[in-house]
Amino acid sequence: MARFRQRWQQHAEFQQTEYAGHGVDLARQAAERGCRVVAAAGGDGTAHDVANGVLQADAPGVTLAVVPIGSANDYAHAIAQEFGMSQLDDQHGFQVDAGRVRFGGDQSRYFVEGVGTGLSGWATIESRRIRRLQGKLLYGLSVWRALRHPLTDLEVQLDQSPAVRSPTLLLSVMLGCREGNFLLAPDARLADGLFDVIHGARISRWQAIGLLARIGCCGLPRQHPEIHRARCSRIRLRSESPLALHADGELLCVPEQSVHDVEIETLRQRLRVKVCQTR
Repeated sequence: MARFRQRWQQHAEFQQTEYAGHGVDLARQAAERGCRVVAAAGGDGTAHDVANGVLQADAPGVTLAVVPIGSANDYAHAIAQEFGMSQLDDQHGFQVDAGRVRFGGDQSRYFVEGVGTGLSGWATIESRRIRRLQGKLLYGLSVWRALRHPLTDLEVQLDQSPAVRSPTLLLSVMLGCREGNFLLAPDARLADGLFDVIHGARISRWQAIGLLARIGCCGLPRQHPEIHRARCSRIRLRSESPLALHADGELLCVPEQSVHDVEIETLRQRLRVKVCQTR
């Protein structure tokens, strides 16, 4: 990051976030005052906040530039995989989908990589309690700890299809292909207007441990009797038990907040993005 800052300090304004959500405010203000490129130097949480600020500003033509210096960098990986790498000052920018999640009655949040509940929601909570680990080691230990929580009895409705209820280990609603550095949705595309939904249903703790090792090595298996895949543009979730929910690895709600209903929708090609070299 020091080399990146040294190279661009004469051509860009650098601002340090000082509190949770500060990146949202800084990005919104930058977009509203006419900055054509608003960069997020950090990991997926920073990209999440800056994307929210840019989308809140509703300023067409502003490009979100992701400078990946975080632990997982899932969103940067997805952009680079589809569009390649760019420079901060080039003219590149690619229109991609964003998502919006509504929860807790009147709360909403944009996201760019994915939303998860069940195991991934609990793993996000557990990851906040772990220090000195990053990437797959951090997420692997977080998932291991999260496995002590029971399955969620979850009702899921995709688009206009009938709702289906089942015990659920994990539900991930993906725009990108990775969650927590693990490949879950290899066929996901950032600009197709659709979510790739991964629904792990009646999977035991021991089955989950085996799957975790398999995913870390080769990605999620395409054929498994309790792993269901679908594509949709809108999804509704309901649970009698309160949900743990994350977006782009950032906690949206914990069970103590008693969120039972969630609605998630795609915003087709709403955001212009690129991923930049870190030096």
